Amino acid sequence: MGGRYDYDESRIGVRPNRRGTRPRTKDRPAHKDAIIGMVTAVDRGRWTVLVDDHPVTAMRARELHRSPIVPGDRVGLVGDTSGTEGSLARIVRIEERDTFLRRTADDTDPVERVLVANADQLAIVTALADPEPRPRMVDRCLVAAYDAGMEPLLVLTKADLAHPDEFMKTYAGLDVSYVVTEVKDDGTITGLDAVHERVHDRMTVLVGHSGVGKSTLVNALVPGTDRAVGHVNAVTGRGRHTSTSAIALPLPEGGWVIDTPGVRSFGLAHVDPASFIDHFPELAAGTEECPRGCTHDNEYCALDAWVAAGHAGDSGPARLESLRRLLRSRLGNPEDE
Repeated sequence: MGGRYDYDESRIGVRPNRRGTRPRTKDRPAHKDAIIGMVTAVDRGRWTVLVDDHPVTAMRARELHRSPIVPGDRVGLVGDTSGTEGSLARIVRIEERDTFLRRTADDTDPVERVLVANADQLAIVTALADPEPRPRMVDRCLVAAYDAGMEPLLVLTKADLAHPDEFMKTYAGLDVSYVVTEVKDDGTITGLDAVHERVHDRMTVLVGHSGVGKSTLVNALVPGTDRAVGHVNAVTGRGRHTSTSAIALPLPEGGWVIDTPGVRSFGLAHVDPASFIDHFPELAAGTEECPRGCTHDNEYCALDAWVAAGHAGDSGPARLESLRRLLRSRLGNPEDE
């Protein structure tokens, strides 16, 4: 007579596996036959992917979970890649990115958002007036561009309302390219040829506040695009959002521009504050005399004497204040920009 812990294995029932006897695995299929295309737009869970010069509508495969897939991404597709109406392919792989531009909602938000991938140039579109330029926002975009390994380009619009020289004094110590544009009464844009030259055969992301003329510029660069053009609120001095999602557009002469929605802020929570000084090269040399562990925003910082001695040029004081405002904001003490 067996005890209470004596078992007869023959009496144990085994529930059959309805999915077969193949052991479960976490290995994803290789999809070696996947066709490579470039994402040009995203809309409500559907991606437009350019494959052999024709657009394909695709969904994200389950194994990619919530992996961000953004304009500029090179992706692997399986399924129906014919591009015919009603067809749907699956994105099963995101190819390695050369660059990716990121931002956060603010400087303390741990959630980062990938805006675009594989672009090599960031065009920061800024109106010289109406709305008033915001150099702190430009500084943020410059830091984001350097962090992403992208070359920055300043595109200064509405030169009919203000001369660019005063604004560019702030950036005199930087080796940053810039172009100036102006919309004439007949709708033509002076300076457009210079913009064409800068974006030719490159993948350029356009970033800027609403109302700075970004959509007008895109419509001129890519005729027939018809991106909605907004206007500046007379009370707030800020523009109305017109573009609601990023979209990659091919340039007739070669290259791509990626238009992004107008932004009110450009958080840098993903960038290490210790690297900020690296993106202010006219100030970086002055930190050699700083004490160990200097935050560059305290009374012992050597940058004050460096700038006062004129080593950073006429724009030195403004650039130092810009650096410190970024540092305070990044460390949780935001200030108006």
